[in-house]
Amino acid sequence: MTSTTGATGTTGTACPYCGWPDRAEPFRVVSRHATAAGSTVWTRCGCGSLQVRAVDARGMRVVSRSRPADVPGARTDGR
Repeated sequence: MTSTTGATGTTGTACPYCGWPDRAEPFRVVSRHATAAGSTVWTRCGCGSLQVRAVDARGMRVVSRSRPADVPGARTDGR
């Protein structure tokens, strides 16, 4: 997965690929996991970007996201 964020959270408030706001619906929940501090929620944006969301006492933030699989120019051969 290619991250566009740092370890502390998102650098913006919208998907950099389609512009959909991070806090808006709809997004598809792929999985949800309890953590000591709250939960980690894996979601898929409408454009196909996979996102990892941390939910804790500070609220929700996207901590990592991938490019959508069909972004023009995205390499699929691992280089």
